[in-house]
Amino acid sequence: MAVLVAALTALLARLTPSWVGDEGKPQPGYIFVNLGYSFLAAAAGGYVTALLAAANPLYHVMALGIIVLALAALSAMQAKGKQPVWYQLTLLGLTPLGVLAGGLVRLRVLGIL
Repeated sequence: MAVLVAALTALLARLTPSWVGDEGKPQPGYIFVNLGYSFLAAAAGGYVTALLAAANPLYHVMALGIIVLALAALSAMQAKGKQPVWYQLTLLGLTPLGVLAGGLVRLRVLGIL
């Protein structure tokens, strides 16, 4: 997940440098694209976690979701004042939901759901 987000963030910054904005404050387009690929990266992480889980894939996906939630909370605290609060709160809720969505897709593929 982290590698995918880092690579996509670097690519987005390279392709659209004007979206980064002055003083490191991102523009709305950058924020919305970032939210989209962060959700998709989280879903990929949830899918792969469920894929690799030997038993009880949902437990593994939920554990990853909790870890992602904790890391997003830490990131929000570090970015205080640098990014809009609504963006940080959205990211805080969106990424664990992405992990769960990816895990549920895998369970659906397995025929468990």
